[in-house]
Parts: sequence; C-alpha cells; structure tokens
Amino acid sequence: MAGSESSRKSLEEFSHAEQADRAPKASVDRDHRHINEKLANPLAGYSYMELAAMGAAYAVEMGMPELQDDFRKGAMLAQEPMGFEVVPMLTNQEREILRREVTHKWSHPYPLYHMVVMCSLAAAVQGMDESVINGANLYFFPQFGIQDREWIKGLVNAAPYLCCFVAGCWVTHPLNKAFGRRHTIFITCMISFLTCFWQAFTNSWQHLFVARFMLGFGIGPKSSTVPVYAAECSPPGIRGALVMMWQMWTAFGIMLGYVCDVAFMNVHSDHVKGLNWRIMLASAMVPPLLVCMQVYFCPESPRYEMLRGRHKGAFNSLAKLRWTKIQAARDLFYMHTLLQAEAEQATGVEKIKEIFTVGRNRRAMIASEIVMFMQQFCGVNVIAYYSSTIFSDAGFSHAAALLASMGFGIINFLFALPAVYTIDTFGRRNLLLTTFPMMAAALLFTGFCFYIPEGKARVALVALGIYLFGMVYSPGEGPVPFTYSAEAYPLYIRDIGMSLATATTWGFNFTLAITWFALQKRFKPQGAFGWYAGWNIVGWWLTLLFVPETKGKTLEELDGVFSVPTHLQAMWGLRQIPYFWKRYIMRMDVRMPELYPTDANGERKGEPPSSVEMQAPVQSPVRGMTRDDQEVKV
Repeated sequence: MAGSESSRKSLEEFSHAEQADRAPKASVDRDHRHINEKLANPLAGYSYMELAAMGAAYAVEMGMPELQDDFRKGAMLAQEPMGFEVVPMLTNQEREILRREVTHKWSHPYPLYHMVVMCSLAAAVQGMDESVINGANLYFFPQFGIQDREWIKGLVNAAPYLCCFVAGCWVTHPLNKAFGRRHTIFITCMISFLTCFWQAFTNSWQHLFVARFMLGFGIGPKSSTVPVYAAECSPPGIRGALVMMWQMWTAFGIMLGYVCDVAFMNVHSDHVKGLNWRIMLASAMVPPLLVCMQVYFCPESPRYEMLRGRHKGAFNSLAKLRWTKIQAARDLFYMHTLLQAEAEQATGVEKIKEIFTVGRNRRAMIASEIVMFMQQFCGVNVIAYYSSTIFSDAGFSHAAALLASMGFGIINFLFALPAVYTIDTFGRRNLLLTTFPMMAAALLFTGFCFYIPEGKARVALVALGIYLFGMVYSPGEGPVPFTYSAEAYPLYIRDIGMSLATATTWGFNFTLAITWFALQKRFKPQGAFGWYAGWNIVGWWLTLLFVPETKGKTLEELDGVFSVPTHLQAMWGLRQIPYFWKRYIMRMDVRMPELYPTDANGERKGEPPSSVEMQAPVQSPVRGMTRDDQEVKV
C-alpha cells in the first residue's frame, strides 16, 4: 500500500509542476483517481466491528435475518478476502475452506462448472455462426449468380456484422435490463437457431442477406452478455481465466464450422438444389439449441438480481456457486457496496463525456480502440470467412479447399490454448509487439506465393503461409483485445467503454468482410494480402507508442499506467527500439530504458514510477488479488 501511496503523491507533485494552463486537467484526473480508488475497495478503512454491524444490518434490511451471522463474517472477509487467517469469529473449518479456495482455485461446486460449460458452448455458437459461411461460399455464389459481383458477395457475408454494428451491440443493455442475463442468452441463442435454420431455405442472395442480417441480433448481444455473465458468477481467483475462455471457445466454434463444411460438402440431391451448402448453414443451429436447453439450469447473475432489488435471490444464486454460505455472503456484500459506490458516480451523458475529457480515461480509450481495430485489420477474418475461396483461387479443388480451411481452424484453436498462460506471463503488449511483425511476414509470404505458377508448389506454400499466420495470430491479437479492453477502463465507465470497443470490432469486421472481394479483384491476391500486411506494421508502431502494459496490475496501478502523458509513453516506446535490437538480436546485456528521466544520482525527477517497474503480478493492497482477478464488468 505504501508503494501505491507513494506513486499517487509523486504523481500529484508532477502534476503541480506542469504548465499552469494544464492544472485544471490534472486536477480532474486526480479527482477521478480518487473515484477509482473508492471503487477498487469501497470497504477500505472500516474496523471489523463496523463491518460486522454493516453485514448484519444488510441481512435484516434485505429480508435475510436468519443469515445475520453469515453476513457478519462475510462483511469482514469482503474488506480483505486474503485476510481470513486473522478475521475474528471464523471457525477452524471455515478457515480451512477459505484456505482451500486459495490453494485449490479450480475446486468449486458442480453448478459453477455447469455454468462454465454453458458459456463455453455459447462461445462456440459465436464461432460457428461466423465460419460455416466459409465453405458455403463455394456453392451458393454460382447458384445465385453472384460469382462475379464482388460487392454483393461481400455484402451477403458481412450482413451479420453490419447488424451488430448498427443495432445488435446497442440493444445489449436494453435486453439485459429488461430480461436479465439468462433470458438474454436464451433469446440470442434462439435467434441464432432460427436464423441458421432460415438460411437453409433461402432462394436468392437478397433473401440470404436478410436472414444473415437478422443473425446479427443473435451474435451482437450474445458477444457482450456471456462474458459478463461468466464474470459475475465466477469467484475472483478464476474470473480472468474464464473471461479469457470466451475467445478460446470461439476459436473452437470456428473450427467446428469448418468441420461441418467438410462433413457436408458431398451431400447432394436431385430434388433440392444446393443441399450441401444449405445443410452447412443449418448445421450452426445445433449448438445454440443446446445452450437454450442448458441455460435455465444455471442460476441468474447475482449482480442482475441485485440491480432488480432481489437480494435474497442474488444470495441463493451465489450459494449454488460457492461451497459455503460465508463465501456467498462475502461476495454478495462486496457486490452490494460496490454497486452503492458506482451509484454515486457520474451517469449517462457525463460518463460518455468523461471518456474523452479525463486524461486517464482518454488514454485507456485510445489503447483499447487500437487493439480492437487491429484485431480486424490484422486480416484474420479475411481468412476466417474466405479461406475456402482463397484456397480455391490458389488452385485447390473444392474438397481440398474445405479440408485446408479445416486445417486453419484446428491451428487457430490449438494455438489459442497457450494464451491462457502467456497473456499473464509474457504480457499483453509484448505479445502484440512480437506477433504483429510475424503476421505481416506471413501475409506477405502468402500473397507473394500467388506469383508462383499454378501447381502443387503454389498450393502448398499458400496453405503454409495461412497456417503460419494462424499460429501467430491465435496467442496474440486473438485473445488480447477483449482482455485488454475489459481491464483498461476504470470501473465506473467500463460498461460504456466496452460497448464502444465491441461496436468498433464489429464495425471494422463488416468493413473487412464487405471489401475483400473488391480489394482482391482490383489489386490481385498479392496486393490484397500486402494491404493487411502493411496494417500489421502500422499496428506494431501504434502498440509501441500508445499501448502500455497492463498485465498483473491492480486498479490503483492501472490509474498510474494510464495517467502517464501520451507524449512520454510514445517517447519511451521509441527508446525501446534500440533496446530490442541490442537485447534480442545482438544478445547484449542491456537495461530496459526508463519511462521517466533521472538525475545524476539516479533519482526520478518528480515523476510517477515507470510502468516497466510494475510489470510483475502484484497483490492488490486492498482486495488481496491481482488486477486480472478483479471483477470484470462490461
């Protein structure tokens, strides 16, 4: 705690030293850092006696008088969950259960894992909705007579993402507010089920466009709701890992879509024209049906129950997901006090304004928008949506193109698995800086292979280039953007920040999907792949200059990271270039450049500590957990 206090004092001294015309802005930033500190732990500063009284009063007020003892203990634990060894009133058996929660963080009741399975299936729904169209393109393009109409082909493929951008993402909040998390998941999965079935019976490109546009109402709200539901139901110790699994199981769903394309490519009928592509599109209706059958066996989100005033229902939900009532009382009481603290902050239009007017928030927004934009413009969804067409253009037969696409799906999933570990060890920024150049090289290699005359060599090398791209995308730009965006914003504006981030990714997803065929026709595959290779180089520079590291940071430390002036962060990034060259190419024993200048004695000149010095995972001084374990609220 002393280090964080020293950092804040140092930052205040730095702010006073700025030019007079910047003083008001610095004052606003400091005010909002105090807001974030309060949201980091609204129970800080209370004595055990006060906390016990608050817990008992809460139980009585919310109609749970029989649970007063549990809430007395829970309130004391909520202030410092890792301090259970010294919290009074706990029995030895209760301490042992809380100790096991730390030492065996994956040991939880069956209902929690049932919820994890349901959320994983929902992520697979997302991936499959996106990928089954890949193989179907080879067959419905000629059937609908659009094989030479580049913009129409792009429009049909991009229809769901157009819907997500203009409407789907923006109905997420009204749906969640009106129906709750479980009902929203059920509604969106039912939309996916019905629209996938609908796509199989379309008889023109216009009809297919409408069906796929409606699919966007299933994709958009689900992509925001399911990770939030998982985060709100999960214990802090595994919350970050479960949110990460959304991207991993989405990759699994993408792979499953390619598998279905291969499975049904030879299905034909004299009575139904294009039966193979129709079944391909319809196959994506099975996973959402399974989710609909499971979702009501999972408890409702306790946070939603509390927002609706049903505190006893929230406790019952948590009691199913925790081993003991004390754990449920601890998490519920902390959630209650956090919601009270959030209610005191800016609302509505003021929150939106403060994303841009508060320096700490604005820098978080810039970094988040960079990684979300680059998730699309790194070029991955060109391959995810059109790999079968790309392989076919390279000289593959239809069957070979579908099999090669399935290979990409398998690689995309398998290489996403290590990211669960590397994202918290190697770091978000380092993963991006490492993988952007490799993705650029893989895309250039793939594009240049089209200069090779048609034959086995071109076929093999195009497949190799695409597979290499998948290997470096999956642990980098695959999992980082959503994880980074979810933690960069302070709690009180995180819902709006994540809505902006989600809309950004779907908007540029639509742009990429609709323009690919026209881009490929105008500039040939060599130019089209080169275009996205160039964007990967742009992404490397943007990350170097404007995206600070966030791994292992507490909420207070993140305030310090994003309070660093943009020009200083950019200059520090530029100073890292010679460091990277000497350290990793020349293998020299050199020191990482410091974010701030030092005087002759090596003392910092009144500046806050470098983010480099805070890269190791640090225990939260108030909550006893790292930033990645803090509650994620989209």
